[in-house]
Amino acid sequence: MKMRNLQDLLLDQVRDLYDAEKQLVKALPKMAEAASSPQLKRAFEDHLQQTKGHVTRLEEVFKHLSHSPKAKSCKAMEGLVEEGAELIGAKAEPEVRDAGLIAAAQKVEHYEIAGYGCLSAWADQLSLGEVKRLLGETLEEEKQADQLLNQIAESQINVQSASR
Repeated sequence: MKMRNLQDLLLDQVRDLYDAEKQLVKALPKMAEAASSPQLKRAFEDHLQQTKGHVTRLEEVFKHLSHSPKAKSCKAMEGLVEEGAELIGAKAEPEVRDAGLIAAAQKVEHYEIAGYGCLSAWADQLSLGEVKRLLGETLEEEKQADQLLNQIAESQINVQSASR
């Protein structure tokens, strides 16, 4: 796809995030299963439901951009998901694995926050109000997910893994 203007770039990056979210729909159940902390397991399960909503929301964005939903391979998310898979398979104490899973998940959240932040700003620049609203909703949910992971890490998991 040739990118002639900001709207073309926006569409390209929506396709990238669409693939990223779909990869997460597959990865989050594995992360939840690997988590030993009930609170962390529940956070991953809850975020899986949110992520399914993000996929649906991106499909709405495609409609507003007059394009059918089409993913573009997100290499960055492939790498982040692979890092999470390595942690799942690592020989580690449960609390230590949980700390690693949180780190992997926060890397994902930060990638998504950056992506949705840029897209939201571009939609605003292009006067695409509904697209901006949809992307902004997801951006806020990604920020909340990151904050929850941080809270779980600092109040529980990091303390437990440091005392081993």
